[in-house]
Amino acid sequence: MKVIIMAGGKGTRIASVKSDVPKPMIPIAGKPILEWLIECLKGQGLTDITLVIGYLGHIIKEFFGDGSKFGVHIDYFVEENPLGTAGALFKMNLQEDFLLLCGDVILDVDYHRFIEFHRANKAWASLMAHPNGHPYDSSLLVTEIIPPHVSGGLPVDTHRVVKWMNKEDERLYYRNRVNAGIEIISPELLQETMKNFVPRHPETPDKIDLDRDVLKTNISSGRIFAYDTPEYIKDMGTPDRYYEVEKDILSGKVKARNLSQKQKAIFLDRDGVINKHIGFLRKSEEFELIPGVTEAIKAINMSGYLAIVVTNQPVIARGECTWEELQRIHDKMETELGKEGTFLDAIYVCPHHKDKGFEGERPEYKFDCDCRKPKPGLLLKAAQDFNIDLSQSIMIGDSESDIQAGQNAGCKESILIETNKDNALFEAVNNLLGMS
Repeated sequence: MKVIIMAGGKGTRIASVKSDVPKPMIPIAGKPILEWLIECLKGQGLTDITLVIGYLGHIIKEFFGDGSKFGVHIDYFVEENPLGTAGALFKMNLQEDFLLLCGDVILDVDYHRFIEFHRANKAWASLMAHPNGHPYDSSLLVTEIIPPHVSGGLPVDTHRVVKWMNKEDERLYYRNRVNAGIEIISPELLQETMKNFVPRHPETPDKIDLDRDVLKTNISSGRIFAYDTPEYIKDMGTPDRYYEVEKDILSGKVKARNLSQKQKAIFLDRDGVINKHIGFLRKSEEFELIPGVTEAIKAINMSGYLAIVVTNQPVIARGECTWEELQRIHDKMETELGKEGTFLDAIYVCPHHKDKGFEGERPEYKFDCDCRKPKPGLLLKAAQDFNIDLSQSIMIGDSESDIQAGQNAGCKESILIETNKDNALFEAVNNLLGMS
């Protein structure tokens, strides 16, 4: 697959680090940002690369040449005038699907998984999405959920994008699903865009914004999809982020998060561990984080472990909470964590409960399943989805069923903490990471 890298940025906000080169050429851990990107692509056999250059582009061209000394083939598209984040794409006569990257982002991802997802969905565009520590100032993607009465079982996320939330849009609670700015795009999308394209700035008709003019305007087609990943993706937008990324490169964290590598996770129960246990939590208004939880999950995020919630929610089987309200509860949890600069990589739910006789119960969920803790089904599903080595992973919970679930899944360790205790999770995580 052809790769196009947008490498014309000035890097105004990061000028204090280095201002005499284009942003993609700022050195980090001994190499330009762009060289890190190209090395990752080459390692996965993606060697046909076009660099879109503009500001100080000659520096990029002189450094990389035709790409042969880096084991790839590079050609160039030169923007004589700025064309926005997508204008160049409409002038390149692209005939096949292509991978589009930003030249100022450090990432190490399994591109082949991403390509397979794109092809399986026959997408016009597949957008890489991930949770991050600042969703409140990021663009968020909302996808189509097929409800249980249609799917015949659990809600099914089709990954089809149905809404795009800009950072300036009004929000209450939301899933931490940030548009990462990495796409696979079909020429069909470009062709469809031009059928009805009206320049937002008539004086510069060739200047086209990828998000607003191309992707958002085609959501109604049903051919735009979100690809979720916990892999390492971070831009160099500010000096603080630059130094954080440099530290992560040197520690090996960036490469280790590629899903082609075995991952390790800290699995967390929800009620009594993350939020206050009040019996059966049925409404988002009742959700309250336990003190110390945000600090604990932030430490997990920084450690290289995935932070994954695995929770029994029999309120669904008992008919005391709808799937929609459960999603609002989890959106509130992700929103409140995001406000404190931390995030969960995934949430897995068991809605089943085999005991019968409750008024309003839902018979379709009343059976002895494989996912209700102490059975290990939720952990096993997460391990399959994220290539997790359970023998290097940890389960933290506040009940014996949590501990048994971790043991049954083959976790390295299962840690029992006191229900609803302030800072209990933080102390457990701090002790754990201090030992590892």
